[in-house]
Amino acid sequence: MRILHSMLRVNDLKESIDFYQNIFGMKVLRQKDYPEGKFSLAFMGYGGEKEVTVIELTHNWGTDNYDHGNAFGHIAIEVDDVYIACEEIKIKGGNVVREAGPMMGSKLLLAFVEDPNGYKIELIQKDTF
Repeated sequence: MRILHSMLRVNDLKESIDFYQNIFGMKVLRQKDYPEGKFSLAFMGYGGEKEVTVIELTHNWGTDNYDHGNAFGHIAIEVDDVYIACEEIKIKGGNVVREAGPMMGSKLLLAFVEDPNGYKIELIQKDTF
């Protein structure tokens, strides 16, 4: 067994695809509209779905706002240098909501970015966890 993907409901599919492509360098692996179900899907990631876990972006037509609730936490992405990654994300227009630095009581170096839908993405520096 393995984890295939995590799904996020998004307000604007094009905006979300642009964010994950331009801010995080992910690629659209596949994308399809489902007119009968009135929704669209885009699968994004750093490699093929047979090799790595990916993110499924789901847009339900006619829905422009979702209640995130308080159960979902974040997606985590490993980066070589969390400080440089934050600066590059800011230059590209991304929203860093927790600046790079150590986690309290740990050597883990991390930061948090927020996507256009309010989902948090944790950046974790390689070799610090």
